[in-house]
Amino acid sequence: MNPGVRFRLSVMMFLQFALWGSWFVTMGTYLEKGLGFSGLQVGAAYSTMNWGAILAPIIAGAVADRFFQAQKVMGVLHLVGAALLWWISTITDPGTFFWALLAYAICYMPTLGLANAISFHQMRDPGKEFGLVRAAGTFGWIVVGFTVGTLVKNWLGAPVEATNVPLQIGAGISAVLGLYAFMLPATPPASAGRKPTISQALGLETLAYMKDRSFAVFVIGSLLICIPLSFYYSFANLYLNESGMQDAATKMTLGQMSEVLFLVLIPFFFARLGVKKMLLIGMVAWTLRYLLFAYGNNGSLVSLLYAGIILHGICFDFFFVTGQIYVDRTVPKAQRAAAQGFIHVVTYGVGQLIGSWAAGAVVDRYTLAADAGTRHAWTCIWLVPAVMAFVVMLLFAFFFREPDRRS
Repeated sequence: MNPGVRFRLSVMMFLQFALWGSWFVTMGTYLEKGLGFSGLQVGAAYSTMNWGAILAPIIAGAVADRFFQAQKVMGVLHLVGAALLWWISTITDPGTFFWALLAYAICYMPTLGLANAISFHQMRDPGKEFGLVRAAGTFGWIVVGFTVGTLVKNWLGAPVEATNVPLQIGAGISAVLGLYAFMLPATPPASAGRKPTISQALGLETLAYMKDRSFAVFVIGSLLICIPLSFYYSFANLYLNESGMQDAATKMTLGQMSEVLFLVLIPFFFARLGVKKMLLIGMVAWTLRYLLFAYGNNGSLVSLLYAGIILHGICFDFFFVTGQIYVDRTVPKAQRAAAQGFIHVVTYGVGQLIGSWAAGAVVDRYTLAADAGTRHAWTCIWLVPAVMAFVVMLLFAFFFREPDRRS
């Protein structure tokens, strides 16, 4: 791939994930501390992105794959998204906030697949070339986390994690990316002249492989483990802020840094441990992370909080990346793209959708009186997903069989 094209694609990925990370990490803190939303209302707000993940393949299949060049669809969606994010930053009513954010999620989530499609279309060997381009996205998430958590705070003279400033930063990045997308290499519609079905868009033909017990266990386990995972995405920043940690958004980027490290080490571990052990390690890491959060504090046990954050590399890479590799090795080549899309809908869509609502309900259950030292009984809250992840891990360990290793 031409170095100039690689650079342009890397900038696209940088902006794509800087946009998401600019507001997503701190939104729970803003809604609870800034606007006084309940835990269930915060969970509902986060669930909009899961609805977007479910609807994204349908939207991409109906528009980008059939009629228009991918970079143009991406540009329009991000420009509309910029206007929506700015409007959302002015909303204080929970119901209006939910529906406006749902509209934004429907715009944003399809652009994840479009960014991949634009990248793959320019690559001679995506297996070797995509990793470096995608790493720019993780770097974008790290940079924007540091910006929101530290740089903007220093510039304005006050923390912004409990304000609407991150949403406004996201709106600005979305506008820049929307304009930039029109300058990306042309990517023609992949399914021009064909009429894909909803079943194809969602990869539902992958259900045929559920006849294999291990694949079925993997799919069901992936769905179930994503329920406790949502607790972290929705409420970790609020927890760290309530614990008294300064520049929490910046410090949470340690998780993305560890993600990059373990992503590099995945081939080393995969060759020595195999699929089952790596998936189990990922599940154990989620259990351990929540236990560390449950019993850590911002005083003498602050190291437990940092350890919980840094575990993100194992939590994410050992489960999600290993799962993608497992699907790629299990499903025939002609069905791999559909199967990966199906797993995406199952995990980021259905699993985390249930988890977002469940997390909100649990946080409400353990909300304390206004005069308490902290608004929530966080030890009780974090023990719930810890137990959930542990139970899923046990079921997975018992029922999943290690597949035959193939070169």
